[in-house]
Amino acid sequence: MLLNSVVDLLQNEEVEAIIGPGSSMQANFMIGLGSKARVPIISFSATSPSLSSLQSQYFVRATLNDSAQVPAIRTIVQAFGWREVVLIYVDNEYGNEVVPSLTSALQEVDTHVTYRSAIHPSATDDQIVKELYKLMTMSTRVFIVHMLTPLGSQLFTKANEAGMMEEGYVWILTDGITDFLSTLDASAIDSMQGVLGVKPHVPRTKELESFKIRWKKKIQEEYPTNEISELNIFGLWAYDAASALAMAVENLARETSASKRPPFPEIQPVLRIVNVIGEGERGVGFWTTENGIVRRSNTTSKANLRAIMWPGESTSVPKGWVFPTNGKKLKIGVPEKKGFCEFVKVTRDPITNKTKATGYSIAIFDAVMATLPYAVPYEYVPLKIRDRKAAGNKDELFQGHVQKCDALVGDITILASRSLYVDFTLPYTESGVSMIVPIIDNRSKSVGFPFFVGLLNLLNMVFLFLANTLVST
Repeated sequence: MLLNSVVDLLQNEEVEAIIGPGSSMQANFMIGLGSKARVPIISFSATSPSLSSLQSQYFVRATLNDSAQVPAIRTIVQAFGWREVVLIYVDNEYGNEVVPSLTSALQEVDTHVTYRSAIHPSATDDQIVKELYKLMTMSTRVFIVHMLTPLGSQLFTKANEAGMMEEGYVWILTDGITDFLSTLDASAIDSMQGVLGVKPHVPRTKELESFKIRWKKKIQEEYPTNEISELNIFGLWAYDAASALAMAVENLARETSASKRPPFPEIQPVLRIVNVIGEGERGVGFWTTENGIVRRSNTTSKANLRAIMWPGESTSVPKGWVFPTNGKKLKIGVPEKKGFCEFVKVTRDPITNKTKATGYSIAIFDAVMATLPYAVPYEYVPLKIRDRKAAGNKDELFQGHVQKCDALVGDITILASRSLYVDFTLPYTESGVSMIVPIIDNRSKSVGFPFFVGLLNLLNMVFLFLANTLVST
């Protein structure tokens, strides 16, 4: 149908230019027809990144490339310290073409895309729910959504029903949905509470307000029974494209020929960051090429974003991950032994038979794992050592048990022979031989018998400690 309409315009109407197509998926063949007929194709809605490489002198993009919002999303993810994200996008040309640039941009800030969820444009509710439940079993809780509003509304309605709009989740929208938030019904907006989004920023000017008034009046006259929604960015770009074309026609005599037309410059965007709250959106900041995230678009101050309400009506920044429900747990081996329980002590619950490990070495390991910016589930596995004083069993921990575990934690001495089986971390405690001697007090002529008794007891304890340390490891 579209192809026939374009051919009819070119052959029968003999048009001098075409404003269109309506989407990136229609753009390739329209641009080809325009090139053959030597008729300019001006698009205000073809946002696909691949169209920039077509090198057609008859194609003019009067809109932003989808990739223009990628640096802003990367900056948001980096600002909150999220190290893992999931991409959810519509499985067509519009969705697929922005994924490579978004993945590469996130890698530049050490953020890993753990999963790509491609949703078919005509996916059913059951298919979407099935995919959402798969995402719920993963540890990542930061989702970047790139799709248009009909599918986007369906996705968030089901995500809300599945409990994925609760505290701990993060949702970031590209402009495919953010530009059309004002057109969504109340139930769709209610299911998107706490979502962040980016979209092109349009400064408020007298000219813009005057145009909106004229536009609403015109729509009311032609469609008196229709509900009037807010004019979105594509409506403004369509007006700009038509105005630019009209001015070009009026000044055609002074313009260069189409064959010598200079390349159309890429627009340097200012993007607005919004937060879905209540019945609509609330601006929380801006992103510019020069200054990154700023609170106001006309300043260079890099103050933090305004207060954000996250899903679940939370004001605390989500950490972006949880322990997965189906993920493999690391098996951390701990020596089950007698003596020096201050470092490692293994006990078992008599009812559940679950292992509990405590001690200084365990506390160090737990603290390190807690600082990781992503979830790593693990469990302690007791490794029973029969007789650590026997010469043949000193390295039993490594020779007999190392293949059962992913790591070992405990008061384990670093030896060259053991490095054949494992890789050691840097030591977190100092070791060596120390000596304790009495301090000569010049104010006293004799140390006294009680002092010597205490000293002998202390030295005896130290030597026993050192002797046990040498044979225990």
